[in-house]
Amino acid sequence: MRSDVDIWLEEIAERVLREVGIRESHAVLDFSCGSGHYAVPAARIVGEKGRVYALDKSRISLYKVAKRAKSEKLKNIHMINTSGELKIPLEDESIDVTLLYDVIHSHYFSVTSRRELLSEIYRISKYNALISVYPKHIDLEDIKYEIEKENFHFAGKLFKTLLHNRSLTQDYLLNFQRR
Repeated sequence: MRSDVDIWLEEIAERVLREVGIRESHAVLDFSCGSGHYAVPAARIVGEKGRVYALDKSRISLYKVAKRAKSEKLKNIHMINTSGELKIPLEDESIDVTLLYDVIHSHYFSVTSRRELLSEIYRISKYNALISVYPKHIDLEDIKYEIEKENFHFAGKLFKTLLHNRSLTQDYLLNFQRR
């Protein structure tokens, strides 16, 4: 019997991430990427001309991403190990898409820290870049308001099959654009 992770990676993830807005040749940041369940399919989409930055504070998680990338012969995923600081070691206006999936909530960040993080996301995002948020554990309208206050334009809400804690679930994604 196949696991939800296998079903996600083999059948669902690429379709969902394409619907989110990831395209070939994009530079994508998966902030707090975990085991790479979004970074790896994003790397398949962006192809050889694109790049995915898998950022996490867990070396074990990054090892898992690297191992899966190697097994799939993906050479476009770049690991970024962080100690949890909010400074993202990427160039200004270098990212087309940022994934903030199940990370931008009070379990990890205070309101002040979220503002700092969103300021950093703004700095590294190209003009009209996409910021896709999976607002698990936080009210949709509250986080929408917070993100819009940081000069991102609300671009839409999607209801999709997603992977959360290694299980498939139906939930919302919120997309924003850098102005």
